[in-house]
Amino acid sequence: MPPLIASQRDPRQFLTDLFWVAVKTADPMRVLKDYLPDLPKGRLLVIGAGKASARMAEAVEATYGPCEGLVITRYGYARPCKGIEIVEAAHPVPDAAGEAATHQMLALVAGLGPNDLVLALISGGGSALLCAPSDGLTLEDKIDVNRALLASGAPIGDINVVRKHLSQVKAGQLAAACYPGRLVSLLISDVPGDDPSQIASGPTVGETSVANDALSIIDRYGITVPHNVRRAIARSTVVVPDDPRLAFATTHIVAAPSQSIAAAANHASASGFDVRLLGEALEGEARELGEAHARLALELQSAMQKNASPILLLSGGECTVTRRGNGIGGPNAEFTLSAAITLKERNGIHVLACDTDGVDGAAEVAGAYAGPETFERARQRSVDPKRALENNDAHNFFKQVDGQVITGPTLTNVNDFRAMLIYPAQ
Repeated sequence: MPPLIASQRDPRQFLTDLFWVAVKTADPMRVLKDYLPDLPKGRLLVIGAGKASARMAEAVEATYGPCEGLVITRYGYARPCKGIEIVEAAHPVPDAAGEAATHQMLALVAGLGPNDLVLALISGGGSALLCAPSDGLTLEDKIDVNRALLASGAPIGDINVVRKHLSQVKAGQLAAACYPGRLVSLLISDVPGDDPSQIASGPTVGETSVANDALSIIDRYGITVPHNVRRAIARSTVVVPDDPRLAFATTHIVAAPSQSIAAAANHASASGFDVRLLGEALEGEARELGEAHARLALELQSAMQKNASPILLLSGGECTVTRRGNGIGGPNAEFTLSAAITLKERNGIHVLACDTDGVDGAAEVAGAYAGPETFERARQRSVDPKRALENNDAHNFFKQVDGQVITGPTLTNVNDFRAMLIYPAQ
């Protein structure tokens, strides 16, 4: 017989609880202190950018006390710090506040010596928040390219390559600005594979891509850019990994998606669920991945015995959405909607997908939940799920059927969390 604790769980509440287990595992206040270096003989400067960076700064001051520095985070994600200045700016499309704060940061780290230490707090979201356009570009140029990239369906790795070659600060250039000061970068990973050069577009680590890589990506996804943007990319330079200005730089990943997924898996296993990990670094079109997860769930349910323990499918990574319509959606909501359409109201299967930063796409919604009751609510409220998917309107669909997951700022960011709960068919 399945354990009572598993069979009696409310599916939506349990999946939501699992999401919060994943989020809290990556809380900077919990993970950062073990990576903090000894205080330097000279100045200590704390800089950073990302959705988790203000919480990271708060954790630094919990150990060191008030510090000198500047951190850029998303609007609504600020935290109270005694010394470190917290600036809020726009994400996922940059704005003037982020640009001004980035130039302020570059001025702050200028003129350091070898006895000085820069502590860089970097997390996902930093690509938009840390914004200093290359010479010959305006902020509006970067905004236009950024919007086109986000709508193209390109994976985050490709998007970041282009961003790096339009910037004065990404791709190791922030690290070069800190030289000859010592630099310690503490990163919270939101990218598949935890590549430091991809987290916030790698402002403090060396870069291997070249200008032609960025131009090829623009052409591959059919993105039209003005001539000054192509010229800026063609003459762009990045800081390569063996650049001598990186000699005093070290990097540590303090939290990663794999740790959060593992914590959720352990929690579910202890509660009596049969956990199947599908990977913490899955990428692809959100609707396609949702359909694939749902088809696997249907196969597993068909093979289950009536007294079997419930199965939990877990995965992480970063889905993408190719804009086909003009609705309001995000990759996690679109994943959930596509999965629900594939499941066709199958009894006993429940889906939740959320971004661990609390923001799915550009909406103030973490993601969505769908269960066997979702489409009955849609019929009662005259909402067409297939039309919503075709129009990239998953957030509006789930708003109308009470399926949205709204968390507010989670103060961390280890990418997408996807869970599918499968009970024996009745």
